[in-house]
Amino acid sequence: MVLELQKVCKSYGSLHALKDIDMRVNPGEWVSIMGSSGSGKTTLLNIIGGLDRPTSGRVILDGADLSSLSQRQLTEVRRDKIGLIFQQFHLIPHLTALENVMVAQYYHSMPDENEAREALARVGLAGRAHHFPSQLSGGEQQRVCVARALINYPALILADEPTGNLDSQHGAEVMALLKQLNKEGTTVVMVTHSRTDAGHARRVINLLDGHVVAEGLKTDGEVVSANFKAHAA
Repeated sequence: MVLELQKVCKSYGSLHALKDIDMRVNPGEWVSIMGSSGSGKTTLLNIIGGLDRPTSGRVILDGADLSSLSQRQLTEVRRDKIGLIFQQFHLIPHLTALENVMVAQYYHSMPDENEAREALARVGLAGRAHHFPSQLSGGEQQRVCVARALINYPALILADEPTGNLDSQHGAEVMALLKQLNKEGTTVVMVTHSRTDAGHARRVINLLDGHVVAEGLKTDGEVVSANFKAHAA
């Protein structure tokens, strides 16, 4: 198992952002987390990624209990085990696509230009390695982010609204890339508002007011299976 959440709660004063979240993600799964604004889905993703801590409960990632780790140890876990893809690309504007990917290597081990080139080729950007972010389309910038997320061979890819800043064509390209990576065995947990994007996942979790209110498997098509079950909110 790559990821397990046990009774995870998150409160900000009197606001209860997450309430008793239980979740398991197996190697090679693709799980989509859906919900309206304020449902807790981004908070949940931040806790899974070690960017925030739960108020109570446990988060176990690749055998490590994140709830018990120091900030330094959490940074190491993010570096070694998690690939992050954000709605905002967070590329360094004065670095080329190749250099932006190599930055992730620098914090993990030694930069390897050939390996970074291979990562860009894997996302279809072999010919754009020396272009700066301002010279790339939104879809190309997001693909650089995917290459950067994959460069250290993480146990888990976390994607927060990965098509949120893209038009439909470029969004479809990024989703096709994530679908191919998942087919090759990469584990993906994705937060999205889009039912179309969520439909690529094998499992969909719906949040409402910090609760898991529904969870179910997808069939090979786009229809949620009859095993989709509701939980009390």
